[in-house]
Amino acid sequence: MHLIDWLVMLLPLVICLGIAVYSRRYVRSVADFMAGGRNAGRFLICTARSEMGAGAVVFVATFQGFYRSGFGLSWWGNVAVPVSLLIMTTGYVIYRYRETRALTLGQFFEMRYSRKFRLFTGVLGFFAGIVNFGIIPVVGAKCMVYLLVLPSELHILSWSIPTYLVLMAIFLSLCVITTTTGGQVSVLLTDCAEGMFSQLFYTIIGVVVVFAYFKWDATRAMLLDTAPGQSLVNPFDAFGIRDFNLWMVLMSIISGNFYRTIAWQNSHAFNSSGASPHEARMGGVLGRWRGFASGVMVTLLAVCAMTYLHDPQGHAAVQSVLNGIKDSATQDQMRLPTALSQFLPTGIRGMLLSICVMGIISGDGIHLHSWGSILIQDVIMPFRRTPLAPRQHLTLLRLSIVGVALWAFCFGVFFPQTTYVQFWWAVTEAIFIGGAGVAVVGGLYWSRGTTAGAWSGLLVGSSLAAMGVLADLYCRLALPAGQEWIVHGIQFSQNHAFLLNGVQVSFFSGIAACVAYGAVSWVTGREKFNMDRLLHHGAYAVEPEGPADAPAAKGERVPWVHRILGIDGQFNRMDRWITLSIFWWSMFWFVVFVAGSVFYLLVRRSGHDSEYNGYWATYYLITGISLPLIIGTGTTIWFTIGCFQDMRVFFRRLHEEKVNFQDDGSVAHGERALDLTVSREEAELEERRAEAAETHPPR
Repeated sequence: MHLIDWLVMLLPLVICLGIAVYSRRYVRSVADFMAGGRNAGRFLICTARSEMGAGAVVFVATFQGFYRSGFGLSWWGNVAVPVSLLIMTTGYVIYRYRETRALTLGQFFEMRYSRKFRLFTGVLGFFAGIVNFGIIPVVGAKCMVYLLVLPSELHILSWSIPTYLVLMAIFLSLCVITTTTGGQVSVLLTDCAEGMFSQLFYTIIGVVVVFAYFKWDATRAMLLDTAPGQSLVNPFDAFGIRDFNLWMVLMSIISGNFYRTIAWQNSHAFNSSGASPHEARMGGVLGRWRGFASGVMVTLLAVCAMTYLHDPQGHAAVQSVLNGIKDSATQDQMRLPTALSQFLPTGIRGMLLSICVMGIISGDGIHLHSWGSILIQDVIMPFRRTPLAPRQHLTLLRLSIVGVALWAFCFGVFFPQTTYVQFWWAVTEAIFIGGAGVAVVGGLYWSRGTTAGAWSGLLVGSSLAAMGVLADLYCRLALPAGQEWIVHGIQFSQNHAFLLNGVQVSFFSGIAACVAYGAVSWVTGREKFNMDRLLHHGAYAVEPEGPADAPAAKGERVPWVHRILGIDGQFNRMDRWITLSIFWWSMFWFVVFVAGSVFYLLVRRSGHDSEYNGYWATYYLITGISLPLIIGTGTTIWFTIGCFQDMRVFFRRLHEEKVNFQDDGSVAHGERALDLTVSREEAELEERRAEAAETHPPR
């Protein structure tokens, strides 16, 4: 590591830590700590939330999938374009959830169903969440060991300590500092600042790698050097690839896009942080634009690392490092990071390390905030007969974050990893969302959904998912290391011990939960639920719904595209331009996907699939690397300006807001407690009085 790499890596992190410390002065209530006072704009939400996808563990998971499937999954991913567009532009689930003004999903469950249901889902969600989160810090720390080219062990006195444990402790400590300091206020601000640095680094890395290190001839040879049925470029010649295939994409469309939207609570605070439901919706729309720069950088680094591994000398150099790793799962995870550490130049390596470190701090911090707050809000608080004072409540939230960090460290030390990271996430998420997903969607959109139906769907879906987890673990423990099973022609090993992978377990448990929810609600439903009260519509409205200069507001004829996409009076001219541009761009590639698939299926009759792989490689050079790099460069400038503006407005809103001390996630008689608001100056005065009373108690 050169000094320049260390400076590039650490300087942005120091700036972000300074922002976190500064933001503490703006936290005066539980709503501030939990949802940033509901003051965040679209660029702030989009950029801060996307930092969850910039951590080292996400790169490891993405590299694992790309190493086995190449570009093929991106072709089949076009199947989801119409679905994802409608979900994105209409604000499916997220818009209505923000209208409820719930601080956690558990609070929504109590408002919609019952307190017992909130308590049970809180316990179940917290358990699934901390198990899911458990491998994230350790995988990220291991990745950084090999990117930083550090020794595998540190010798302190007479003890030998694995280096990744030291890094994991450092990263979790930094996460605790940034998260407990200002809660969601500091999470939004620091993650947005980190996202701005990351976006800039994405673009620089992409440009430098393309012009200095990307050798298309060698990369093309690597991509085409595969066995029949295992192609990395031709999706029609890749059906021999297990797990990362078309079926994974199709199941993810249903269980990921429709079913699990906001049900998984690893970043639930962002669902409540929008300044309005419309700002929350636009944050999702902008996320599609921001993904170009990060996507092309990850793709470029993956193909360059794979090309390096394809060379005999590069493969030997990487394998010599991997041979020092004891377990096969970690070897598989560290293959591409180790390759990157050996050929990236000074400065570029520092930028990549900076992205990874900031992603670790922000991503782990979001998890700590989410699971710690769920423990307090949805597990502990429902047991209390009287609410806590704001200061006590905030202290308890901070302590819970520290507790989750300690759990994650211990879990990473003692729990062995036996499967792909993506599949571990899928199957542990299914323990909760397998049953809770239908309770969210049904509760927001079906007034006939009942509490009995929610209980039935939750128990059926989550039980099936838990059985899948236990069956998988049993098979892995029962199968001796190095041995294989063959059942009905399917080969099973330590990486593939159970018949169903995590995505499949999640999919089938969700289907069963939907059937149970619908059937029981249909039988037990006697009257409609008051959705206006839940969503604060009509007489229950509590906040304005945004600008009103769209055609619908002016009495003009609404185009059919606007009606399909849910463009209404809350969309101003810029909003409509942003939404329609991403819609037509995505639909263009969907048409290319349909036409290309039909044409290929007609042409392939005259030859074998492998004869056309060269054309597929050229196609992905253009669509997977060149175009995203050009677009990503432009969006970097756009998002940098937007983020600065949103951060300025966010500070102003925090300063001017009326603090509501009763807006703490509690529910009285099935609805939110009555507002009791004071100005921020009065809140600060009240806090100083509380501090003085603690320091000098009355005699």
